[in-house]
Amino acid sequence: MSAPPALQAIDLVYRRDARRVFATLVRLLGDFDLAEEALHDAFRAALEQWPQQGVPENPSAWLVSTGRFKAIDSIRKHARFISTETVIEHVESLVDEAVYLDDSLALEDDTLRLIFTCCHPALAPDAQVALTLREVCGLTTEEIARAYLTPAPTLAQRIVRAKAKIRDAKIPYRVPEADEMTQRLASVLRVLYLVFNEGYSPSSGALVTRADLSLEAIRLTRLIADVLPLPPLSEVHALLALMLLHESRRTARTDAAGRLVPLEEQDRTLWDASLISEGCTRVEQALRMPGIGPYALQAAISAVHAEAPHADQTDWGQIVGLYDELLRIQPTPVVALNRAVAVAMHAGCEQGIALVDDILKHAAMQDYHLAHAARADMCRRLHRWEEARAGYQTALSLVQLEPERRHLERRLSEIGI
Repeated sequence: MSAPPALQAIDLVYRRDARRVFATLVRLLGDFDLAEEALHDAFRAALEQWPQQGVPENPSAWLVSTGRFKAIDSIRKHARFISTETVIEHVESLVDEAVYLDDSLALEDDTLRLIFTCCHPALAPDAQVALTLREVCGLTTEEIARAYLTPAPTLAQRIVRAKAKIRDAKIPYRVPEADEMTQRLASVLRVLYLVFNEGYSPSSGALVTRADLSLEAIRLTRLIADVLPLPPLSEVHALLALMLLHESRRTARTDAAGRLVPLEEQDRTLWDASLISEGCTRVEQALRMPGIGPYALQAAISAVHAEAPHADQTDWGQIVGLYDELLRIQPTPVVALNRAVAVAMHAGCEQGIALVDDILKHAAMQDYHLAHAARADMCRRLHRWEEARAGYQTALSLVQLEPERRHLERRLSEIGI
């Protein structure tokens, strides 16, 4: 039996707007924990009232207003534990925002304020990521801990300390002024990129993708690109383009059995043409703007893949050239590994293997399962079966994501263990 319409509406609003309502409550109440409690109280009130009184015309504004008044009541009830003057000051500071809440952009503006607060440079980078995933995206502490292979109590303390730092340092809940935007924006884009990647290719667990995370990262990046009054900045539009082009392939990344499908084997008719079109347009915009950086080059690489009708029509020479430039400005072993794969596809697997062998000399890459899997793939293409088998087995011993584990096991079965 389907749920009553009011309950269906509550479920929809919760999934669509809960974190945006929370962001506004943070601004109004000035405290993460008080806002979280107010959010829960507001939805509890909705469960009690909407089935009898009907769904309000503006559900999100109703939830914000209800949550705000619930918080004021809570502060007054606990007045005996703190000074009367403090209670009066706090309650009076929660000004009436009714007019503001009728603005359709209000919730989006508050989401931007919250993410810039979570990514404040006073916070350590790992705390920025954890706080954004928890407070902006709504992941549980346990989910974040699993994703980053961190004990849940450790992760919880990291989030608590970050909130305390914001409170004690009186970090304002606002989008920074133009003169400090560039510095702050770099941190925000980095965190959004990590959020998207965690949704597109989780670092551990049973799922190939987490569409909710990827779509939230796209939504927030689109807000920054299209809502904030920014000068033309290549990397903002480039990051959005990169996300859109990756997201366009989501449906084709798994088969009917939930197995991972490599890029070259994907059914490209399943790729989302509208996302590809917007992504390629934004790449072109980004490449015409000043400040071309890593996101623009990665987006351009994704665009080359997206524009190839079939895998064997991919312009690998152009991709190698783009990786050459990316490696120049971002000389990391992971970029070098991706370039090595492109070289293998363009100039032959022998050259690719030589490059990967050099990359595996880095201590940090010896436990990176994708490096061993990439070398094994190159050996498989050359029919060097023993080396391929050894590489896949090493990768299998290091992998954390269950679908990738099944993919490596399938490769091993194909060549015979």
